[in-house]
Amino acid sequence: MSEHPITPPPELVQQWWDGTHGALYEFEAVVTQSARWGADQELAACRLWVSENCDIYSAVELIQFRRPKPPSLKEQALDALENLNGECLLEGFECPEKVATIRRALESLPS
Repeated sequence: MSEHPITPPPELVQQWWDGTHGALYEFEAVVTQSARWGADQELAACRLWVSENCDIYSAVELIQFRRPKPPSLKEQALDALENLNGECLLEGFECPEKVATIRRALESLPS
């Protein structure tokens, strides 16, 4: 029987198992870690293929699409401000000057 191309090396499997101290209740963490490892291996292979058969810019876009960075605290705060402003408007409260001041302050922060 041939081995699947995305098979973790025995040393990595042992490392994951040792991390659970043999506890079955930590099985979920091991399964999650192994799934992520497999997905990362597949993405690396796809990136390599794209960079060799298309162009490096497409490979970079592939990585950015499949592993997006989480929004920064600044982006989260701006989104929260928009949501809060919308909720206030629905409740009949308007405070555009205050919202504009907070938005300007948030936008002035580095990303």
